[in-house]
Amino acid sequence: MALDHRQNHLEGIRSGLSLLIYPLQYIVNLPVAATHWVSDSLSSRETLLEENDRLKLQQTLFEARLQKLQSLKAENQRLRELLQSSKKISERVLIGELLSVDLEPFTRQIVINKGSRNEVYLGQPLMDAGGAMGQIVHLGLFSSTAMLITDANHAIPVQVNRNGLRAIALGTGAPDKLDIPYLPISADIVEGDLLTTSGLGGRFPAGYPVAVVTEIIKDPTLPYAVISAMPTARLEQAREVLLIWPTQYKDGQATTAQTPSETVQP
Repeated sequence: MALDHRQNHLEGIRSGLSLLIYPLQYIVNLPVAATHWVSDSLSSRETLLEENDRLKLQQTLFEARLQKLQSLKAENQRLRELLQSSKKISERVLIGELLSVDLEPFTRQIVINKGSRNEVYLGQPLMDAGGAMGQIVHLGLFSSTAMLITDANHAIPVQVNRNGLRAIALGTGAPDKLDIPYLPISADIVEGDLLTTSGLGGRFPAGYPVAVVTEIIKDPTLPYAVISAMPTARLEQAREVLLIWPTQYKDGQATTAQTPSETVQP
């Protein structure tokens, strides 16, 4: 041992023995190493699963917020269109919001969040940025019911914007169709003509868009042409409406209308 300590005579023997013993050491340590590897793998997998769940939750939240932002953007755009439309109107106007929609067949009615406390009155016309929507038929203190122009019981006097030809637009109960009856086959009306309110009847002010002629059938065996039109207002998509006072309406008396800037209310 003294010679080995001084001259390392047994170094070669020790190296050979360590080479022989190494596989045994590896086999002995293998269960421990395997245990650590499995533990690390399970821990890593659990961490990845937790991180994945967290990222999925964040993605869902972000998508929900994005949808809400898109909804707010669309609502903002609709309000801008309504306000832009109100600038073109010389009458007093008020913005109302839809509360519910009547889903009965052939009935096209909506409930809005404005009533008599807002000076709403029976027969008051409703518009949106596209044109005439309908009129108030039932009145409450805080809400009111409006009949849309497509309701089967609704009729509105119109005229062809191109030449002033007067007619009546009748609701059909369908969401996107009006009938224009009692026009002879010789009447000067063509597909694509814009129909506007004529002002007759005293309900709707003159000059507002109502519908666009979409179909004309002229059968010589019939006394009148069969004419259909599509409303210009977004009757099935609108969430906000414009209530219009053709002249300022208060306590049953009509006075001079205010300017839009004085009367547009949120």
